[in-house]
Amino acid sequence: NKMVTRKNVNSYALISVYDKTSIKKICSVLKKYNIGIVSTGSTAKKITSLGYNCKEISKITKFREVLNGRVKSLNPKIHASILFKRNDAIHEQTFKSLKFPKIDHVIVNFYPFNEVSNNESHSKKIDMIDIGGPALIRSASKNFEFVTTVCGKKHYDKFIAELKKNNGKTTFAFRKKMAEYNFKLTSQYDLSIFKWLNKNNKNNIKENK
Repeated sequence: NKMVTRKNVNSYALISVYDKTSIKKICSVLKKYNIGIVSTGSTAKKITSLGYNCKEISKITKFREVLNGRVKSLNPKIHASILFKRNDAIHEQTFKSLKFPKIDHVIVNFYPFNEVSNNESHSKKIDMIDIGGPALIRSASKNFEFVTTVCGKKHYDKFIAELKKNNGKTTFAFRKKMAEYNFKLTSQYDLSIFKWLNKNNKNNIKENK
């Protein structure tokens, strides 16, 4: 019986990606090392359709996605799971009381704000400003001592190699390197939004109601 031989999953990866290509190889390596998957709406559907088990975030936070998906991963339990210090007894105790999966890996990519043409309507551009993605990335990157953060497909292979080399874990050096890359990425992302708003203000373009 499969259920008997399967070890208890005690570590999870949170996957929430706009670009869903190449996700199969991530799911496959997570399964190999018995790392569970938690995910948001459309990513969860994709993972399930590929034949992998996946807990949907809204079902475990008991808070359904609202505002057309504008609010889905901005939840204190998710951020507590990502941010608690694994070597701090009080943190550990507080986290346990939340009865929530322990997220040790965060795999996220952002809405492609820069790929939406500046000739598109204001509201189209504004819809592409990702909030939850950068928030997850910044939380996990802040806690790089314990949590792995992978933002962008170009790091998938490195992440997979890390897990294979370290029997389902990642090294401190890798997590720190990813954190460094991620803060650079979130700062560039915010800068591109600033530049777009700034340019529009200079041109004094009014939003057509």
